[in-house]
Amino acid sequence: MKALGLAVTVATLTGCATLDAGQCQSAYDVGFRDAIFGLQRQESLYASLCSRNGVQLDTARYVQGWQEGTYEFDRRKAHGGVD
Repeated sequence: MKALGLAVTVATLTGCATLDAGQCQSAYDVGFRDAIFGLQRQESLYASLCSRNGVQLDTARYVQGWQEGTYEFDRRKAHGGVD
């Protein structure tokens, strides 16, 4: 199931990326999800996508979510793998 989530995330980031207004407004969750999947920060891409929808991405919340997600990713990895 995680592989499917990662595949969807990667597909989203490569060419056909879109974020709806709701996702733009939940920047923390988007950042956390990216980090849990081991992805690099994508706030510049997401800010651009959100602006297309007339919504501003809260980049500070995205970065906060990504940092906390990275901590969780590293914690899980240290305990035998990512769930």
